[in-house]
Amino acid sequence: MRAIGPGLTNFERQSQILAFGTSVRQDVHGLGPCPLLRSMPEPMLTIASLLREPGLTQACGQWLQGGRYQLVSLDPGENPVEALDRRRDDFDAVLLEQGVFAPEVFRALGDKGLLLPAVVIGEVTGRQEYHDAEVHLPTDQLVQLSYSLDAAVSRFLRRGLAHGGIQAGGPGFEATDRWKLANRLNGRLGYLGVYYKRDPSRFLRNLGERDRSDLLDSLKLTYKDLLISYFLDPAAANQALESFVNTAFFSDLPITYTVEIHMNLIDEYDKQIKLEGHKNTFLQDYRLALLDVMAHLCEMYRRSVPPDAPLGLAAAKGGLPNPSASFAMDQS
Repeated sequence: MRAIGPGLTNFERQSQILAFGTSVRQDVHGLGPCPLLRSMPEPMLTIASLLREPGLTQACGQWLQGGRYQLVSLDPGENPVEALDRRRDDFDAVLLEQGVFAPEVFRALGDKGLLLPAVVIGEVTGRQEYHDAEVHLPTDQLVQLSYSLDAAVSRFLRRGLAHGGIQAGGPGFEATDRWKLANRLNGRLGYLGVYYKRDPSRFLRNLGERDRSDLLDSLKLTYKDLLISYFLDPAAANQALESFVNTAFFSDLPITYTVEIHMNLIDEYDKQIKLEGHKNTFLQDYRLALLDVMAHLCEMYRRSVPPDAPLGLAAAKGGLPNPSASFAMDQS
């Protein structure tokens, strides 16, 4: 589902008004808040870091501390294709930095069958870097990194890229050399392990007060990115929408919180626009963004129940939504 603009000629100007608060962002390189501490059962998944900025690498390492993901930094001076090819059996996913590598690098990775679940960190522009299952996350929203990695793995497996997918290797890539990443991920997690049975220790309701506040603040930034680009840049809006929905799903965010985030932002914009003397009637059109988010969440929850799972069994295990709190299925 894509962000849909109403086709009004003044929407570009009006959407620009919403950008008034985007310059105030938290400094991830200051390594401000403590990472979300959480306990996850083994096995750990190993993430190859192809990040080039040391501060960003350090920040990502802190936000992944104590979870199921172990971050391994590769030498920035080494050819990334050769580095990943040499250690292809060591890594389960990769962290990338937006705009650092030329398209030729990603083509070379595809030619060698080096496709990995990926989180691309940087400005949400709507541009695809590596493959169509990659997940995008802005640098000021790293609190969501572990949730984005969960989403990257599940998207990657669901779209079949680990088996070659639509980007299977090029002319020099033999089927007998195909990387057994899918088997390894399924062996360590199981498809249901990352998508159906989420980690309850990282559900919003189970986080400490500070961690819960940090996550909600980060989700508000993501939603703000969605609203700002919704009518201006559908591709960027789609990436922001997916980022929000991924974290909402894997953190079991109550649907009431999603509505609250939307309403609070719209109220902020309404006050600012009135102070600046602009008309605010166009703000009601941003209800489309909220409906879009709800539709995506419904689809994720629908997919999260295996097709062969009996409905009664799903209900017995807490697999049906709790309408008073959340769409989410409590797998604890």
